[in-house]
Amino acid sequence: MSESENGQVDYLILGAGPAGLQAGYCLQKSGRSYLIVERGEAPGTFFTKYPRHRTLISSNKVHTGWDDPELKLRTDWNSLLSDDGPLFTTYTPRYFPPADVLVRYLADFAAAHGLNTRFDTRIERITRPVPGGPFIARDQHGNEFTAKRVIAATGVTLPHLPDIEGIETAELYTDVTVDPEDFTDQRVLIIGRGNSAFETADNLIETAAVIHVAGPGSLKLAWQSHFVGHLRAVNNNFLDTYQLKSQNALLDGSVLKVEKKEHGYVASVSFDRVNEIVKDIPYDRVIVATGFRFDASFFSEECSPELTIMDRFPAQTDAWESVNVPDLYFAGTITQVRDFKKSTSGFIHGFRYGVRSLCRILENRYHGVPWPSRELPPTPEAATDAVIERVNRSSALWQQFGFIGDTLLVGNDGSLRYCEEVAVAHAHAGVADGSTFPGVREYYTVTLEYGADHDLINPFDVSVRRVGQEETTGLDGRYLHPVVRQFAPGKTEPIAEHHITENLENEWDSENVHRAPLHAFFSAQLPVADPAGAR
Repeated sequence: MSESENGQVDYLILGAGPAGLQAGYCLQKSGRSYLIVERGEAPGTFFTKYPRHRTLISSNKVHTGWDDPELKLRTDWNSLLSDDGPLFTTYTPRYFPPADVLVRYLADFAAAHGLNTRFDTRIERITRPVPGGPFIARDQHGNEFTAKRVIAATGVTLPHLPDIEGIETAELYTDVTVDPEDFTDQRVLIIGRGNSAFETADNLIETAAVIHVAGPGSLKLAWQSHFVGHLRAVNNNFLDTYQLKSQNALLDGSVLKVEKKEHGYVASVSFDRVNEIVKDIPYDRVIVATGFRFDASFFSEECSPELTIMDRFPAQTDAWESVNVPDLYFAGTITQVRDFKKSTSGFIHGFRYGVRSLCRILENRYHGVPWPSRELPPTPEAATDAVIERVNRSSALWQQFGFIGDTLLVGNDGSLRYCEEVAVAHAHAGVADGSTFPGVREYYTVTLEYGADHDLINPFDVSVRRVGQEETTGLDGRYLHPVVRQFAPGKTEPIAEHHITENLENEWDSENVHRAPLHAFFSAQLPVADPAGAR
C-alpha cells in the first residue's frame, strides 16, 4: 500500500539504501501504507561514492556446496531478505565485489518488488507540531509528507572529526583524491585506524615515499576480534610494509595537533608506547579517515533524537526506537549503537535481520499482530529438536551472533512456543512488561556466540587449547557455538545456561556430543506438563 486517502502514511522511511528498501519490503508485505523518500536519483546513493576506492569488503561467496537458500545467506553479505529475490550472488562472482554492482542490485531490488519510493526528495525539515501526533516532513521542493511514524534509514553521512587542533586544515577521506599518482614521493599522514584509513594507505603504497597511519590504542584485527568493522585482511597489506621495513609505519598514539605550514604540515603525535612522549613529524599531506556520523540536523527541536557515542548515532531502545521521541525508529547502520563493535548491526548482513525484527515489533505494537511463532509439545524432546534444527540452519543467528536469537516461551498455562529472530534485549523487555510476549512464566534464548575473551586469543596460536569433538561441554569453547539460556521474567541474569560444543564445520548434530547434552539440559530445566506453575 502507498498513501492513504488523506495523503498520510503509516510509515515514512528516510533513505532508499539497503535498510530503507528492506523496511519498505517488509511493510509492503504486511500491507501497511508507507513511502520511502530518497535524496538521490536512485537507490543506494551512498554507495555511488563509498567506499572511495570502489571495492566492498562484504563477502560474496557464490559457491558454497549448499542447496538450502537459508544456509547460503550465511556467506552472502549483500542480499536483502525477500521471498523471491533478487539475490546479490547472481550479479557477480567476485568475493569482494565492486560497489557499483551493489548500486545496480539495489535498484533492481526496488524495481522487482515495486517499492513505493520517491527520488530526488531531500528532506530538509521534520516537525511534530502536536505531541504524539503525526510527523510532517518537508523536502527541498516544498512538498510535505505526513506520517504517523518515521523510520530513519539514512545511514551515517557526515564525517566524524575528532577533537584535534588544526584538523580543519587537513584533507578528508570523503573528498581527497584517490589517484595515487597525486602522492608520488610525498610523506603522508593518515589519521584513523579503521578500514577507510587502511584502504587509503594501501592505495598509496606504490607511490608515496612515507605513509604513517595514526590512532590511539592497540590495532584490532577482525580475524581475531570477530567484529567485521575492525581491520580486515583485505585492507592490511600496509602492515607488511611496516613490519618488513619499507619506510611506512603504524603510529600507536594520539594526534594532538595538525599545523599547516607553507610547504606541508607538522603533526604533533603523543605516543602510547613511550609514556606519551610528544613528537613533531613533518608531512606533505594529512588525510583524516576517522569514520562517519548520523546527521540529525533536519529534525526540529521537538522531535530531535538524542545522540550517543560521541554524538555519532541516535540513542535507541531495545525496539530501535528513539529514547526521547516516540514513534521515531531507526534502521540500518545507525542501529549499530545497540551492539557497538560487538556484532554486525552496522552492516547489511546484520541489519537486514534487524529491520525484519523491527517490522515485527511495529506489527505487534501498532497493528495487534502477534510475533510469529509455532507451538511445540512442552517436552525436552521437542525443545531439543527445535533448537538443533535452527542452530544448524538459521542465517540470522549466524550473522547477528549474540545479538539476535530465537526465544522459547513457556506460558503460564504450560504451553511452549518457539519465536524466531528476536533481539535478545527485546526478548527480555517484551517478556518483562508483557508488551510483545504476554503470559510467559519463563523463557529460553538461543544464540550463536563466540566464547569468553575470544578477542584476546590468537586463533592461529596452536598452543591455545580448543574444544574438540571429544568434549561434551561447550563452556570452554572460543569459536562460534550455540548457547541456550533460561530466564525468569524481569530478570536478565540467567537461571541456567548450556553451551553446545563448537564444531569445525559448524554442524551441531552429533547425537552424543550435541543433542544428548542439550536434551539433558531441557530435561532438568523445562517445567514439563506443569500448568499450575509449580517447579
